[in-house]
Amino acid sequence: MTGPIEREIKLAYASPDEARRAVMALEVTPRRQRRLQQDSLLDRGTDPLVDRRQTLRVRRDGDRAWLTFKGAPLPGPTKAREELETEVEDADRLLQLLARLGFEMRFRYEKYREEFDCGALVVTIDETPIGTFVELEGEEHDVIETAKRLGRSPADFILASYRELFLTFQAESGSTASHMQFDDLT
Repeated sequence: MTGPIEREIKLAYASPDEARRAVMALEVTPRRQRRLQQDSLLDRGTDPLVDRRQTLRVRRDGDRAWLTFKGAPLPGPTKAREELETEVEDADRLLQLLARLGFEMRFRYEKYREEFDCGALVVTIDETPIGTFVELEGEEHDVIETAKRLGRSPADFILASYRELFLTFQAESGSTASHMQFDDLT
């Protein structure tokens, strides 16, 4: 069974201020204030999700938490993949439950995220330990058109996950950090 399809791209910016100026020029409406998100990617040793390019994530977002399954990416100019998500009451209890089912935390990453509405799109500014990114999420046409309004072309589109970006950062910088967390990389 296929769930809703998430379509998004990331665009790299030199600084949070540069990203904020670009986003504000789109005449966006604030959706959620800047806050710390802490994500844990989980997998299992037997029949791992990573072999099918799928992801299971527990996200702590302020005082809220979410469980998200993401399917394998679909071909196209944006990152498109099935996304099933539900809010959960207790992230710690959920992680315990998933551990009992054989899932282990494989990667943690943090970011400060600020969200905006831009028509039907959700636009985020993500400040991570490895750089600043603007994420555009919505229908493919809207994503591509909004990227153009930001002066960006498909050559600028980043379709990689934060884990993949971290692995590239690690290889290029020689970092020995095993997770993308502010305390580990600053």
